[in-house]
Amino acid sequence: MNLASIKQEWFSNVKGDILAGITVSLALIPEAISFAIICGVDPMVGLYASFCIAIVISIFGGRKGMISAATGAMALVMVTLVKNHGVEYMFAATVLTGVLQFILGKLKVGRLINFVSQPVILGFVNALAVLIFLAQIPHFVGESWIMYAMVAGTLAIIYLFPKITKAIPSPLVAIVVMTGFAVITKVDIRAVGDMGNITRSLPIFHLPSVPLTFETLKIIFPYALTLSVVGIMESLLTAKIIDDMTDTKSEKSVEVWGQGVANIVAGFFGGMAGCAMIGQSVINIKSGGRARLSTFVAGAFLMFLIIFLGDVVNVIPMAALVGVMIMVSISTFEWESLKEIRSMPISCAIVMIVTMGVVIYTHNLALGVLAGVILSAIVFAWKMTHVKTKVHVDESDEGINKVYKVYGPLFFASTTKFIDEFHYTDDPENVIIDFKRSHVWDHSAVRAITKVKEKYLSLGKKVTFIALNEESESLITKADAAILDK
Repeated sequence: MNLASIKQEWFSNVKGDILAGITVSLALIPEAISFAIICGVDPMVGLYASFCIAIVISIFGGRKGMISAATGAMALVMVTLVKNHGVEYMFAATVLTGVLQFILGKLKVGRLINFVSQPVILGFVNALAVLIFLAQIPHFVGESWIMYAMVAGTLAIIYLFPKITKAIPSPLVAIVVMTGFAVITKVDIRAVGDMGNITRSLPIFHLPSVPLTFETLKIIFPYALTLSVVGIMESLLTAKIIDDMTDTKSEKSVEVWGQGVANIVAGFFGGMAGCAMIGQSVINIKSGGRARLSTFVAGAFLMFLIIFLGDVVNVIPMAALVGVMIMVSISTFEWESLKEIRSMPISCAIVMIVTMGVVIYTHNLALGVLAGVILSAIVFAWKMTHVKTKVHVDESDEGINKVYKVYGPLFFASTTKFIDEFHYTDDPENVIIDFKRSHVWDHSAVRAITKVKEKYLSLGKKVTFIALNEESESLITKADAAILDK
């Protein structure tokens, strides 16, 4: 990596990244403590994990600006292991999880994300938004009207402060204001310190105290394998979502082995296994974080808060953090999908609803995505029994026009390659895309075509789609007739 690349990936957005990272670090604390409690381990295990994973993934990850730390989905997998064998076996399982993820990353398993259809992603995102919201409800139990008022105040600041200035992330302003209010008025409200004891000490290198035997491997391997799959699935889906939010690309397989390195380090420094966090990643992006520096600051400032500002962290009212997470829930939910469900093919709508339903019912993101992927595969196999599945695009210049000819079926597994085939900035003002030798199969393909058109329009260029067969044109028109406007 040359100096220019380092500057671009790390220091292209210094102010935004630092402020966003600080905001995220505050939101990480209660989450990390909660997940440690779920596991039945000391709260510092969750905090150490979040610190180690965020720092390491900022260096080795494949998705800039994405936040990785201890997560609820991973914590749930480790509950039984800790209960039956103790925390040292959890550390060993975390290290093994990292080793498996590193191997899978080097085997380019990240490419499999191309086979996750748009309806599955929509179901995953919407279900996660609902779960984030539901996770905030227990914080209101036993609280007075002050809790509701402070949450409302937090949300008001988050949504109104940007009208004054966007120089400082509004969630950070909300947390600071609400903490100041709680300290000055001494209101009786639950704070971060009430969730668990925070020790002012750095993590130290620690070899898991387990016998190096085949029996130990038999105990931890099933957990490590499950953790690897859950972590990879959540990280890849989160990376894809952040890709769409920022209109940038990420290296999915690099992200997988990067997560492996992060989990290896976490396991050796007294932390639990973790992966990408969509909630905190959305906070980071919404707060202006874009480069690797934002992820690094989130981890580093988290530990700074614990070591030097432990007393300040303890008095942060949970109402402020609950308000931030409710904002995340609202921002994460794909509200447009409620309109799209009427226009998308019934099979795609069913896949989205099933994915969402399974995730919400089981609280297991990986299980819901797996159900959606399997259902998508069944639908696809039924549709595509006798159709070849490769897509490619040929280009030619015809006068003042640039003509692209699309070959092969366009469906959820080929949309990424389709979008990447065009030379958006280098093309002339008139672009023609010929679908005579192609077929549009599903809603993911329609979204890909829409994205191509929007990219050209954003550059002030006109794009025209021609030679669509009747079924393809009908599918696109049903979704949005404006896409085919000449």
